Formats: sequence, C-alpha cells, structure tokens
Amino acid sequence: MKMISIMLCTLVACAFSLTPGDGSSELTTPTVLSSVPADGEIGVALGETISATFSEAMDPATLTAATFTLTDGSSLVPVAGTVHYAALTVVFTPAVDLVRGATYTATITTGANSDLGIALAAEYVWRFTGDQVSGPGGAPVNLRTAGNYAVLAAASISGTGATVTGNLGISPAAASYITGFSLIADPSTQFSTSAQVTGRVYAANYGVPTPAVMVTATNDLLAAYAEAAERAPGVGELNAGNLGGMTLEPGVYRWTTGVTIPIDVTLTGTATDVWIFQVAGTLDLTASKTIRLTGGALPRNVFWQISGAVTLGAMAHLEGVVLGATAFTSGAGTSINGRVLSQTDVTITGSTVVQPAP
Repeated sequence: MKMISIMLCTLVACAFSLTPGDGSSELTTPTVLSSVPADGEIGVALGETISATFSEAMDPATLTAATFTLTDGSSLVPVAGTVHYAALTVVFTPAVDLVRGATYTATITTGANSDLGIALAAEYVWRFTGDQVSGPGGAPVNLRTAGNYAVLAAASISGTGATVTGNLGISPAAASYITGFSLIADPSTQFSTSAQVTGRVYAANYGVPTPAVMVTATNDLLAAYAEAAERAPGVGELNAGNLGGMTLEPGVYRWTTGVTIPIDVTLTGTATDVWIFQVAGTLDLTASKTIRLTGGALPRNVFWQISGAVTLGAMAHLEGVVLGATAFTSGAGTSINGRVLSQTDVTITGSTVVQPAP
C-alpha cells in the first residue's frame, strides 16, 4: 500500500506540473491580426498571394488547403492553390492569377490550431476585388504589408526635424536605432508615438505581436524589391543615366550604372499608369530639383528600385516609392510624396515624407 501511495502522489504531481498557469505554457486562443489583401480592398494585383498573420505560433499541420480556402465571390467556385506557413503568417498562393474585377472570399476555418492545440474561436473571413486595368508599365509593384509604412528601414532611422505622415517602422534593429523623433511609448508596449509622426512607430523589440509583424513587413520589402527588379524593361540605359530635363512616359526603365537628375524631370501619364525605375547604381537628385507628375499620374504607381545609395539634395522633391537596397539620405527641406523603404539606413533630417493616398 505504501508503494501504491507513492506512485499515486507521483502521478498527481506530474498532472499538476502540466497544468497551464505557471507561465510556461499559458493557453490562449489564437486570433488573426491582419490579412493581405485587407478586407474590402479593391484593385488587388492579379498575381497577388493571399496571407494572414496570427497572434501566436500555429500548428503548420492544421494550415492546409482544407482550412485556408479562396473562392470566387460571384460563383463560389473554389480557387486552387497551395498553402505555406512560416513566422506567424500563412500564405495561400493561387495556382492561376486572379481575374480582373472579380470579387474573392478568403476563409480560415476553425480547423486551424495553435501549436498548443487551441483552435480559432471562429472562422476568419475577408473579401477583396481583383485589379482594375493597368497602364503601360504593367501592374503596380505589390508592397504587401511593407505598404503599411511611410518609412521602413532595417538598421537605423534618423530624422531630427523631420515630419512623417504615415507609420514608421524598423526591423530587425530596435527602437533605440530610431533617433530624432522623441518617441513616447504606448502603454500597450506594441508601438510608440511622436509629435513628428502622423501615425504610429513600430520596432522589432516592442511588445507582442509587433516583432512578428515587423518581420513580415521587412520580408515583404525584400519581396517587393525583387519583384520590381525582375520586371522586363522596355527602355535600357536611357541617356546614360542622366535624366535631367526629360519627360518620361510610363514603363519600365533599366540602368546598369547610376542615375542622376540635375534638372527637373516630369512623369506624364494617367492614374492607372505605372513607372518602374531599375537602377543598378546610385540615385542622385540634385538640390532644389523636382520630380513632377502630370496628366493624373499618381505617386503610388511610381517605383524607384535602387541597388546603390539614394541621395536627395536640400530642398529637392521626389514622387514615388523608394525600394532601396542600401542607404537613403535626404537633405534639409526635402519633400517626398511617397514612401521610403530601405533594407539598411534612412536619414531624413529636416525632411517631409507623406505617404501616397490609397
């Protein structure tokens, strides 16, 4: 009897050691924090992948084509595709491109479980519509969640005297590598605010789920950079990289060296036209010079894919989205109507960055 009692006590102790609540295995219900495309989004790129980011780690075995589905919203016909999960984000890749103008419904069922075996409390459903007709430059570059930021960098952001309209983010570097913005931590620990930022400031070392969200954003920046670089150019080595005084129609332009803009440049086209500038070297916009849009052209459809450093002189003005592999620097009084997305450092001392209208 004594031996049996000891065995029973041991079993009870083991049972208690597995009980949640000691901080080592707290059980929580997973939720979906965000989706790409967003619910209700219109004009989604036809080659878009569909993704959702969770609040906690999920069991990959429960994220399949059976639990993550996509249907044509008008006919409810299932769309074939593959499902992949990594870093809190599940991605549905359609087997064929979306249909222009069609509405789709994406669903993640309660068959999706966290890695602790807890199911979603309810199905997560969102809807979006395929792209409108694109201009001569093709479809806009898909920024995915990197498009949630007016300024995004990997290593550092310096902005003494700068103003930013839109969110500002940094990853994998910590918030201490954001200087010149007098950050005020939010009680949630998930973001900060600044008098110089109309939006929120996010960093890799902030509270959950921000670190995972920032990993996704920086990965999406890399994907957008690669997508822009892979577009087939229609014009190559235009004027040996000196664009001064030119008027450029929509399209994809490529240079194997650097590009300089010593005189104002005009981009002329409509609201659906797209410009992609692929520059293997540096981009230099001379002080007080301007990139001008005419004819209804929109900054959200202009993309500067730059392998080298980007330098904007004092009082210069840039239109469009910068996808930079290295450092971005703008001088005092510079204005950017677009986004600055850099894989290294961003210095916008005394500059103004305003994200484009959707």
